[in-house]
Amino acid sequence: MLIDGKQMHIQITKGEIGRYVILPGDPGRCEKIANRFEKPRLLASNREYTLYTGMLNGVQAGVCSTGIGGPSAAIALEELVECGADTFIRVGTSGGMQDHVLAGDICIATAAIRQEGTSREYLPIEFPAAANFDVVLALRDAAEQLGYRYHTGVIQSKDSFYGELRPHQQAISEELLAKWKAWKAGGALTSEMEAAALFTVSAVLGVRCGAVLNVIWNADNDAADTIAPDAAERGVITAVEALRLLIARDKGNRAI
Repeated sequence: MLIDGKQMHIQITKGEIGRYVILPGDPGRCEKIANRFEKPRLLASNREYTLYTGMLNGVQAGVCSTGIGGPSAAIALEELVECGADTFIRVGTSGGMQDHVLAGDICIATAAIRQEGTSREYLPIEFPAAANFDVVLALRDAAEQLGYRYHTGVIQSKDSFYGELRPHQQAISEELLAKWKAWKAGGALTSEMEAAALFTVSAVLGVRCGAVLNVIWNADNDAADTIAPDAAERGVITAVEALRLLIARDKGNRAI
């Protein structure tokens, strides 16, 4: 789906962004992330998609916002793959589910609960939304090197932000509360809105994707005014350092 040679939604062409891409939800975060690269430059801005590219460890890398939720995230991923990208790290905010997952922590997803609709358009619900193992390891190693408090495990992806925040107001409140209780009992770490779709689409397209989530509050125990002010930066820094590790490891694998 090309318009004037560019992808319909992200508005770039093949080869413009490189293999390695960080995926924030918010377009407003893209410039700040890109400024951690060498020679960052704006590629395009259309709808919820803002794209930058630059150099990282001598290799081209990029940033592309996805907007909120699975549908727009899946579109971004599909079009980025068409442009030659094959390694992705979602970075975003989330609400901790376990009592020990606190504001200021980061969560590295190994898999995501598919409580959203987009992934069902790609694979049956029985298929797990799993993060790529290489990306998970790079994120874990980066978090350890940085000295951040982190958790690794299953997260939850949803379609309704206020369905989580105000479940008692919903017509299906009993179902929402029962599922939340079950997910917590199973050890789910934190709740967000894009990872399950990204992991599932990545599996179908044969590319690598992981996610690091900034915990800005505990969804069950904190009020909105307890948001950790600098929490969003930790995930970004972890993602950039993880890309550096992946680039180095990919170079090493090619040399063998």
